Amino acid sequence: MRIPPSLSSNSAAAPLISTKQLNRALLYRQMLLERSSVSALEAIERLAGIQAQAPTPPYFALWTRLENFHYEGLSNLLLERKVVRIALMRSTIHLVSASDCLEFRPAVQQVLEKSLQSTYGKELRGLVLTAIANEGRRLAEEKPRTYNELGKLLADQWPEAAPSALSAIIRTLVPLVQVPPRGIWGSSGQATHTSAESWLGHSLAHAPSIERMLLRYLAAFGPASIKDMQTWSGLSKLRETVEMLRPKLCTYTDEQSNELFDLPNAPIPSEDTAAPPRFLSEFDNMLLSYANRSRIIAECYKPLVFTVNGIIRSTFLIDGFVCGTWRIELSRQAASLYIQSFEKLAAADREALAAEGEKLLAFAAASIASRTIIFTK
Repeated sequence: MRIPPSLSSNSAAAPLISTKQLNRALLYRQMLLERSSVSALEAIERLAGIQAQAPTPPYFALWTRLENFHYEGLSNLLLERKVVRIALMRSTIHLVSASDCLEFRPAVQQVLEKSLQSTYGKELRGLVLTAIANEGRRLAEEKPRTYNELGKLLADQWPEAAPSALSAIIRTLVPLVQVPPRGIWGSSGQATHTSAESWLGHSLAHAPSIERMLLRYLAAFGPASIKDMQTWSGLSKLRETVEMLRPKLCTYTDEQSNELFDLPNAPIPSEDTAAPPRFLSEFDNMLLSYANRSRIIAECYKPLVFTVNGIIRSTFLIDGFVCGTWRIELSRQAASLYIQSFEKLAAADREALAAEGEKLLAFAAASIASRTIIFTK
């Protein structure tokens, strides 16, 4: 199932790993070669979090990876405070377990601070950020509030600063989690926030480990290069950290002669391992967690998936690679799944994708009797 690893520090001596082997390794670790029987909570931790800018994509991300997943399985975790939605890697909202929230958030603090300075650097001059953060924490812990509310309330004390900059300071310096009903299946409304410490009843990790975080990344996404690790986390200058980990890791060389790192006992299925069709959610982390995304999507298809306004469209996989996009349109009487392929699909692939699409519609529109699949190419 797996090729022999090398523990050599010389990347030239490391065994070559093909793009298709990288694809199969990724699919295996992401529970996409076959659905897993693990719990939703265990899956979220195994994936090192799920990208969650919008409320519903994590539900589809879990559905496509788990056996017999029902939306209550995630909604209840949010209500029970076992998982949270919080800004983490790449300064974007992720769904993570409570324990990973407390560990990951301080590890990526510099990522959020860099984003704040990049967006509001000029507006921050002359402001005492700690004083603003302390007041923002008090307001958010008094009751959950939207960013707009926080900005307006803070502007009463700091009228010289834009409310948007003030709320961004709180988002950066206070670990704000989005509280239900945000993220609950079928619910709507603006995101309201309180501090992770208040919501979870625990402090953030006092000695967060970037090393442990990278090992979690490799378990879910490896083998991977240093640039891949930086792309996933948003952290920079990780070479020194990875060099410290090198004795614990094995290395490979990809088809572009990049050095890739992995956990010594991590599985790498063979190239001919069957990969069934799968529907991926919007913002799926597999499309966002590599500097070199060739193991999952061809470069020519990226403009069809990554939009200019930052949306990462829902996609589907054929033989393990992105081959098109999908969307569901719902009304009270009908549910339609629109499947747009980038190239003409083989008859067998089209049939298998349609069968998987019927399951997707049954999950997304369980109460609607009329369900239709429409291929647009």
